[in-house]
Amino acid sequence: MLRVGLTGGIGAGKSTVATCLVELGATLVDADKIAREVVVPGSVGLARLVEQFGTGVLDADGGLDRPGLGEIVFGDPAARQRLNDILHPLIGQRTAELIAEAPTGSVIVQDVPLIVEGAMSASFPLVIVVHAPESERVRRLIEDRGMTEDAARARIAAQADDAARRAAADAWLDNSGPAEAVRSAVERLWTDRLRPFDTALRNGTPPAWSLEPVPSDPTWPQQYERLAARVERAAGDAAVRLDHIGPASVPGLVSPDVIDVQLAVRSLDEVTGLAPKLAAVGFLRPELSGRGETGGVFLSADPARPTIVHVREVGSAGYREALLVRDWMRAVPDHAETIGPPVAGGHADYADAVNAWVGRALTPATEWASATG
Repeated sequence: MLRVGLTGGIGAGKSTVATCLVELGATLVDADKIAREVVVPGSVGLARLVEQFGTGVLDADGGLDRPGLGEIVFGDPAARQRLNDILHPLIGQRTAELIAEAPTGSVIVQDVPLIVEGAMSASFPLVIVVHAPESERVRRLIEDRGMTEDAARARIAAQADDAARRAAADAWLDNSGPAEAVRSAVERLWTDRLRPFDTALRNGTPPAWSLEPVPSDPTWPQQYERLAARVERAAGDAAVRLDHIGPASVPGLVSPDVIDVQLAVRSLDEVTGLAPKLAAVGFLRPELSGRGETGGVFLSADPARPTIVHVREVGSAGYREALLVRDWMRAVPDHAETIGPPVAGGHADYADAVNAWVGRALTPATEWASATG
């Protein structure tokens, strides 16, 4: 089952995208709806809010006075933390129940407005960010929600900025134009990426990758950071260290569009235990044709972001050599070009191709390390 995080700033049109995804077949889990559900009159959540903040948070009918509660916590980090300490466990429990109740074969879309602000993006295999320029968002908030311009800009300023959202986004949807345009973009995303991603996870077989060398992409380091955060969160205490390795880790180097992540662990005995945890964030430990289990190699199930996770013992020869060759190539880029990119025909030999690539560079990298210290 693929879980997708959907987020975007207030007024960006996230609900429009959510509706499109549901029409295409996704199961929506709406965090805002759940947040309202867990504080209905008579609920444990509402009782705890009254206990913490007083009866002033109730309206005339005994329900939650949301604007009144907002005035209490807006601009008061300590009060907001107390609110979160009450609501987040209740929302998390109800979210888990709804996901468990989803029909077999569902792609779960979790609509969470504050994925970025809450540092939650690493818990999803894929995050969609819906974007619209601030001027358009202000216009929508004034016209559709009756806010003043000052209030609209204050709400926008209180949320994450575009740079933070871009760093978290696996898919960036521009919703500044007509509804037909964003609908077409959502349909392409569903057909080309979400459905194949989900199928790969269910089958345990990563989708085919294009392994043709391409010019260096300046966004590869940022993409690595996003992927490594998922791996680190999934691995938990087993992760000693993570590093961007392989040809795409060397700025300016021609390379297959594959992100290589090295996850250092204390012992390879931990690999089996890591398998379900990494699968939960989109990485598979498949059986490759004719080779059996891949051991410490995990492959991304995302058809649009080829990624290989190399799990190695910290301090082992393979661990040290991957870092040595990367650092030599970064320091001596002209010589690095002579090594050439890894050449592979598919999943079954890509890891071997990267190892061979490291092997070709090992002698000059070792000489460089000896000469420079």
